[in-house]
Amino acid sequence: MNRLQHLITNRALRRVLTGGAAVALAAAVVSPAAASAHRGHDHPSSYDGPRLLARALLSADYQAAGPPSGALATPANGRKGPFPGQVIPGFSAAIDNGDGTFWAQPDNGFGAKGNSADFLLRLYLVKPQWKTAKGGAGKVTVLRHITLSDPRHTIDFPIVNETGNGRQLTGDDFDIESVQRGHDGSFWIGDEFGPFLLHADSRGRLLSAAVPFPLGMSPQNPLLGGTQPNVQRSGGFEAMAASKDGRYLYPIVESALVDDSDKLRRVISEFDTRTGRYTGKTWNYHVDVEANSAADAQMIQPGVLLVLERDNFDGAAAATKRVYKVKLGKPGISRPLAKSLFVDLLKISDRRGISNGGGWGTGAQFSFGFQSVETLVPLSHGRLLIANDNNYPGNSARFPGTPDDTEMIIINPGK
Repeated sequence: MNRLQHLITNRALRRVLTGGAAVALAAAVVSPAAASAHRGHDHPSSYDGPRLLARALLSADYQAAGPPSGALATPANGRKGPFPGQVIPGFSAAIDNGDGTFWAQPDNGFGAKGNSADFLLRLYLVKPQWKTAKGGAGKVTVLRHITLSDPRHTIDFPIVNETGNGRQLTGDDFDIESVQRGHDGSFWIGDEFGPFLLHADSRGRLLSAAVPFPLGMSPQNPLLGGTQPNVQRSGGFEAMAASKDGRYLYPIVESALVDDSDKLRRVISEFDTRTGRYTGKTWNYHVDVEANSAADAQMIQPGVLLVLERDNFDGAAAATKRVYKVKLGKPGISRPLAKSLFVDLLKISDRRGISNGGGWGTGAQFSFGFQSVETLVPLSHGRLLIANDNNYPGNSARFPGTPDDTEMIIINPGK
């Protein structure tokens, strides 16, 4: 009798003694085949630590249809723009469609407002062909895309394509970093330049004016004027969770506010999508060290968030790429929210060799140690999807001197 059968049998006998005889005896009879299937099922409670279940890559050099991009991108790793099509510089956010596909969203392109005017803001429909312990292609297929645009002239400041190209939005207009989908199929998008909240329909067309952040502006805000910025440069809404019913959004500033004496604090705000206004409720998430970023967030049950926290180091130098579980509690309380480690992305077991031969951080001890780990998506059965922004062509964690691919992985977070 194997260990699983022994455990089941013991449980069954205990239940007999407490009156659950019929069900218990049925549970006690488990064939070797059924026991083996049980052991092979990736249930979160089955393992002590995180485990790699699947992996798929999109080539760093993949380019989607569209005008040339990257004319002003900083050359790196043997790559120099302009590139003949639209580069996909990794993913900063994604949405699970429940059918094996995801809407995956890159950021503003090449890292700055001034060098990304030729980069179109898009969401890509992608289908990973997963590599698992049983094999598989391990590649990401790009099926189609939608480009964000403002044909209704909702934006109240000049944009790059003010008079042409259907007023398609670019990385000089917004730095889109987070996304959630409403029940009507529309997209709510968090931006870092304002920071703003953008609301677009299922075809990417803005439905209303960009919503400003009540706690301040960043230096890149086009409406800044003489206002003193209170949000750090590129410190806006990298992360944004949503309530399970879709009514409330919870954008989180990536960095500490300029006027905040507590540099560990990352303010979580609540936004009501029905009224189109912030509710005034806030919470305080504390990062481990001042330099860390709140990179993504998802609500897994009412009042409970998963927050992806990262440092700014790449490859072997990386120290913090973690997912924390956080309970919101009552708003407006000054003390930081309690958090507990959910997954350390630098310590993922891959004993089945899914990542073998993939460069630094692959093999039996798998590490997702990219500089910009920015995508967190809860899946069924407690699994998590994680993806990276590869800052094309700048990052080269896996193979130094070669741009990192965009990696999508599925992990079992363990206990």
